[in-house]
Amino acid sequence: MICRARSFRASFARWSGAGVLLATACVPALLAQSPGLTTVDGWRVAEPGYTFAFPRDHGSHPEYRIEWWYYTGNLDARDGRRFGYQVTFFRIGVDAAPTNPSRWAVRDLHMAHLAVTDVSAERQVTAERFDRGGVGWAGAAGHTLDVWNGDWRADLDGETHRLVAADETFGVDLRLAPGKSPTLHGDAGLSRKGAEPGNASHYYSMTRMPTEGELRLDGERIAVTGTSWMDHEFGTTFLEPGQVGWDWFSLQLDDGTDLMIYEFRRADGEPDAFSSGTWVNADGTAERFNREQFVLVPRRRWTSSSGASYPVDWQVRVPSRRADLTIEALVDAQEFDSADSTGVTYWEGAVAVRGRIDGREIRGRGYLEMTGYVGRPMSEVFREPPVAPKPLP
Repeated sequence: MICRARSFRASFARWSGAGVLLATACVPALLAQSPGLTTVDGWRVAEPGYTFAFPRDHGSHPEYRIEWWYYTGNLDARDGRRFGYQVTFFRIGVDAAPTNPSRWAVRDLHMAHLAVTDVSAERQVTAERFDRGGVGWAGAAGHTLDVWNGDWRADLDGETHRLVAADETFGVDLRLAPGKSPTLHGDAGLSRKGAEPGNASHYYSMTRMPTEGELRLDGERIAVTGTSWMDHEFGTTFLEPGQVGWDWFSLQLDDGTDLMIYEFRRADGEPDAFSSGTWVNADGTAERFNREQFVLVPRRRWTSSSGASYPVDWQVRVPSRRADLTIEALVDAQEFDSADSTGVTYWEGAVAVRGRIDGREIRGRGYLEMTGYVGRPMSEVFREPPVAPKPLP
């Protein structure tokens, strides 16, 4: 941490979401040195002034503690069957500068989640991986997209994103064209999560990626086409105490509009002021809106065997756009239990969209993620990195 000695005092502020300490007396000076604000244990903090460039920023940002590459999509087979999929790669920093020279020393942990929803069969299948970096089991390159966990991988072929991930009975092998240019969320890509300086992430999306390839399911290989959504976030401190979870929507409408909305839920039951959204027009131009500019109304619920009760039917309103949308799960049971990796049980699934925008009837597809309905609050999860897997004997 860079700080003048005369400014370093014994007064500290705990930065929620990372479980690390930063000298409060140093904050004003460090904020003026943009970029470069770091925590006392060496992780860089998301702050204003970051300039995105691609394909560089599709790659890893190891100076930040938390990073994920998140792909979801709705796919169609030639025979009319419909599928949803999720492939997510996570990198969690454990020690920014390990002193142990061994390659087994844990700097980063890498997790990956894979899910396929078979809409006609009303079922979802899932798999997960958890490995350490440094020994080649998992990792992520900088300066371009190349992230892997074992033989699961996301990388680039020119501008095309390639996804390959398979478990014993199911998997995906997909090619995603870029579609629209990357959309920066929040303030020029700085997505604030709380009031404390640095409680934020750098966040962008590829909101409408034409997709083709193959699903493998129960021994069958199924040619598919459709549309995907890619999220990439990186930062160090994310959630603050009281933020127990979130409801996140990525919607692709049939008029070319894309919509991202997330609402943090607080322990007192109220929506958090740092909830946000982005409206992406068909031409790729985007408009940010804050918590006061949209309304989320949960309706029908589905109760899982985990004990969580998830709203699987929502009303989404954006008054400034005269938008009133109904979001419905295509399959209720799309819960992901990641006990062997992130330790979080959450709902992640394909949804259908219908409603009206500016008086016009509209339909679409999308994905919905709901966290914090069971288990520890997500603000605690972000403060405590998972335990590294033991080396093989």
